[in-house]
Amino acid sequence: GTGAVMGVPGHDERDFHFAKKYGLPIKIVIQNQDQSLRLEEMETAYVDPGIMVDSGPFTGLGSEEGRAQVTKYLEENGIGRGKVTYKMRDWLISRQRYWGAPIPIIYCPKCGTVPVPKEDLPVILPLGLQVRAEGPSPLARHEEFLNTTCPVCGEAAKRETDTMDTFVCSSWYFFRYASPHNTDEAFAKAAVDYWSPVDLYIGGVEHAVMHLLYARFITKALYDAGLVPVDEPFKNLLTQGMVVRDGAKMSKSKGNVVSPDEIVGKFGADVIRVFMMFAAPPERDLEWSDRGVEGANRFLRRVWRQLVGDPAGEHADANEAPGGGIFTEGLLRITHQSIKKVTEDLERLALNTAVSQLMELSNYIGRYQRLPGTSQSPEALDEAKAALVKLLAPFAPHIALSLIHI
Repeated sequence: GTGAVMGVPGHDERDFHFAKKYGLPIKIVIQNQDQSLRLEEMETAYVDPGIMVDSGPFTGLGSEEGRAQVTKYLEENGIGRGKVTYKMRDWLISRQRYWGAPIPIIYCPKCGTVPVPKEDLPVILPLGLQVRAEGPSPLARHEEFLNTTCPVCGEAAKRETDTMDTFVCSSWYFFRYASPHNTDEAFAKAAVDYWSPVDLYIGGVEHAVMHLLYARFITKALYDAGLVPVDEPFKNLLTQGMVVRDGAKMSKSKGNVVSPDEIVGKFGADVIRVFMMFAAPPERDLEWSDRGVEGANRFLRRVWRQLVGDPAGEHADANEAPGGGIFTEGLLRITHQSIKKVTEDLERLALNTAVSQLMELSNYIGRYQRLPGTSQSPEALDEAKAALVKLLAPFAPHIALSLIHI
């Protein structure tokens, strides 16, 4: 054949035990740092990093560097090429529950395991099932669904009552979004060709090795079948952090849970959104802070006063009176700087720095409004206010919607 089998029993557990069992020679080609490995003393393979020995021109190299140099040598001499292989494991997709994609298999006493004919797909889940805490799955107890006829011989047969893992469905839903009202097929190819790939995938870091892996696997299979135009479903990935309190993940057992309903009821959803986006970059854990929520509330109330009336506010601090540097040119400058920065920050998902820039713009507007009326430019002030509202909309949509019409 054209392949090659590598056996390095001194540095691979399975090869080591195989060589020991069948009396095959074992040779040390990677020594530990203190050169203390002795073949007669080895009870298991040495698999840690070390120094290459008895390896010709590669002797003396660190094992990691040596691996790269050996690969380079093979490629330059046309002997082989480097390739990354993954430890892919079987995916047990069956689940003993009702809500999932039915497995289209029929069991016939005469014909054995028979696939549901293509013209009978999809298999539709029955409605009105009784879910119980014990016993078989709901589908296994539903006689009308369970009992069917064999599509080959026509004799009585049973349906498969396990359903597929929900990842089977959620691994391609983004293609469905391209033509969600299509009743004739899973997705319209023209729509998928236009919209794919997804611009941004947002999920917890645990998805990077679960759902993301399955979604890529399904996409590559669909691509190989000629059904989708891309073999990678997502352009960019953002793994967001968790909300923690007192340095720990929120949990009832720790007594550090914050009720969203109570906080929203007290401050409104916009305040919570602004706080959470300002408190930390989205990919970092966010430390919950009641004071931080109150700070976001003060910021939005100040914006409301600046745009609706009483810009100084009844709690204005006399020490905030403007100095001589607060002029119209400065207001226009920070307005356009804010438009540029917030736009760029949104593009790169730097939400916390975008909110910080909005706070700076609001502060400047407030100081400008304290100038004597004759020193103000109504046009420049209106431009700054309009920019503030529009830039605020992604972070506080409810208050921005109200302000945009004032």
